[in-house]
Amino acid sequence: MERYKNLWKWMIIPMIIMQLGIFMDYWGDFTDNPWAVHIHYWTGTAWYLFLITQPYYVTHGKLARHRTNGIIGMFLAGGVAVTALSMMHGDIVTIENSTAEPERFGPFKPWFFYGVMAIEIPMILAFSYAVIQAIIKRKQLHNHAWWLVSTVFIIMYPALGRGFGFVQIMTNLDVWPDFNIMKSQYLALILIITLTLLGAYKYKKLRHPATWVAVGINFYALFLEPLGKSDIVQYVMNTLIK
Repeated sequence: MERYKNLWKWMIIPMIIMQLGIFMDYWGDFTDNPWAVHIHYWTGTAWYLFLITQPYYVTHGKLARHRTNGIIGMFLAGGVAVTALSMMHGDIVTIENSTAEPERFGPFKPWFFYGVMAIEIPMILAFSYAVIQAIIKRKQLHNHAWWLVSTVFIIMYPALGRGFGFVQIMTNLDVWPDFNIMKSQYLALILIITLTLLGAYKYKKLRHPATWVAVGINFYALFLEPLGKSDIVQYVMNTLIK
């Protein structure tokens, strides 16, 4: 228990990183975002807040509140997963728009959005698996805690990738659209993997399966470009989402 006494403070860091990453993409065109995006943003934000408050409650003797919030948290986790899936059709629309108006989307080619779908679906499944494991291991403090912590790193990329992409766009406006947007995405993923390993090292969880899942799903995301350019992947995405 003592090992996790300050975990809630450390959980504030990924919360800030996530908010900074998604800030311009979400708030920059707030009124234009569809309902599914708003719901996903706020359920995701609530999940990060949940991962801050839960370790605080359990390490400060507020076990009853921790258990009650835990039940609510499972509802939140379902919301995060379902709303993420609900936005997939929007990716298909974006692909159609980027095909029809390539000059408007610049470095974001249709394959990029196919790649995003190809990695976000496994991310959602990995997130759901981690949450289920946390429920199963709820009486094993160390396992329960780390499975929940791993969800932070499993779903961080969509927000952080947008943030890094925005910075790259702003610093390359003079050469728009002739630059490789994947450079910023690789940097975002490498940062997430590094943070995952640093967190696992701090809490002695380098060999924990939750660490492997979090690192593995982000390593898989490094293949966004070849996945997005694959005819098979494009066919599967079109068939599944449409």
